[in-house]
Amino acid sequence: MNYIDLLLLLIVSIYILFNRQINVKLKKSYILGGLFSIFILQLIISGYRWQMIPTYVLWIIALFLAIKYSIKKPSNLALVFKSFIILIIAGLAYYVPSLLPVFKLPQPTGKYSVGTNDLELTVNRDEIITENPNDKRSFMIKTWYPTTDLSGKQDLYIDKGGRNGFAMKYGLPISMLDYLDQVDTHVYRNAAIENESFPVLLFSHGYNSKANGYYALLSEVASHGYIVFAINHTYESTGSTFIDGKEVYFDNHFAQKIETDTWQIIVPIKDAFKTKISFEERQPIVKKALTTYFVKDIVNRWAQDIVDVSNVLQQYNSTGFFKDKLDMTRIGVFGHSRGGGAAGHSLLLPSSIKAGVNLDGVQWGEIADTTFQKPFMFVAADWPEEHENLNQHAYINKSSSYFYEGLIKNSAHSNFMDIPYMVPEQSISEAGTIQADMAISISSSLVTSFFDKHLKEKPIDLLLLNSEFELLELKVFEGDSIRIKN
Repeated sequence: MNYIDLLLLLIVSIYILFNRQINVKLKKSYILGGLFSIFILQLIISGYRWQMIPTYVLWIIALFLAIKYSIKKPSNLALVFKSFIILIIAGLAYYVPSLLPVFKLPQPTGKYSVGTNDLELTVNRDEIITENPNDKRSFMIKTWYPTTDLSGKQDLYIDKGGRNGFAMKYGLPISMLDYLDQVDTHVYRNAAIENESFPVLLFSHGYNSKANGYYALLSEVASHGYIVFAINHTYESTGSTFIDGKEVYFDNHFAQKIETDTWQIIVPIKDAFKTKISFEERQPIVKKALTTYFVKDIVNRWAQDIVDVSNVLQQYNSTGFFKDKLDMTRIGVFGHSRGGGAAGHSLLLPSSIKAGVNLDGVQWGEIADTTFQKPFMFVAADWPEEHENLNQHAYINKSSSYFYEGLIKNSAHSNFMDIPYMVPEQSISEAGTIQADMAISISSSLVTSFFDKHLKEKPIDLLLLNSEFELLELKVFEGDSIRIKN
């Protein structure tokens, strides 16, 4: 709760509990004027949102008592009962806004402010998710780019399709997310792009997650001089809004169809980790699952989306909003969760992409059979010891170039997203004990430093980040050699 919300809660609670004593000292008109004033002030400063309903209920109770204006002392039983009810409602009034607050995203720290706009791309690939055989693959792209133009409107947090899809995923009323309009995103819609040429980064989100739920990470990266094309993988994100206003949500029917009867592929992996067999004995078991489990098809499909976007960058650079603003010699890719796996897999496909980062995603596919030929970084959350570490088998061959292994201590899988801001309750957000700002600071520093070195060709030693961040463990492999700084 912010200060004005808390002030309203405190005033109405105090008046309800001590209204007789207050009525003795103040006129009825003063009390009513005070209650209306603080209520209107809260609406002006903070605005209405459903999380404040328990506080508004208390305000109505206080207003009723002020209109009644009694100085008669209530019985002890009535006082105890009233106090009990008020404490329950006041508890809800304080807890609910703190559970889903109007949260504060970190201010980007780079040289530039950040602008955003939306692109729609249809490619010449059959859409296998829909039932219409004539459908072609089509998806939205949200761009994040450097700007100094702050004259436009600030971008609303998450598009309508993303919000509605998120609400449906968790069985919430759609109106429950209207309060997100009040979040300060620090991102400006359709702002003029800075008159320079910038390296391009393609971003891939997590499975059935909000494709645009990475404001903290993506705006920070863009502020350091990158144009980010964040791909919304249609039917496999929570939702997206197309240019014509059409909303498309996660396709549960398709998800169930491709997952049915695939669990038996994972069982041998779990058994292999439980029995504590050697790494060498476990390698063929994990390798088989990595190359046959249904998720490999998702990762491959998304990697094709990534490559398709990389293939149209020259077109975007030749005409339209991004004309002459894309440095076509410096293209990278990164992603989170399954999107991180897709980012890694895209490096194995023919494209103009030069380097990639996987943020806590399993690298499903044929990587265990090959070696990256380009610089690559894998950043892991701090999973518990019993977690099956599939990537130690997937990345057994690492890279003929640079390969980085990073671990953000005390973090969890959601700490790369905005979820820890949106839902501060750790048990619900499934975030780690690390502070949300610190997790984003470390992950964004890893991403920008990696691409600064391998796209912008700056003489950077990424191992120095170990000294900068106490909660980071980073190893660097150069071909067959390894460098570790403790």
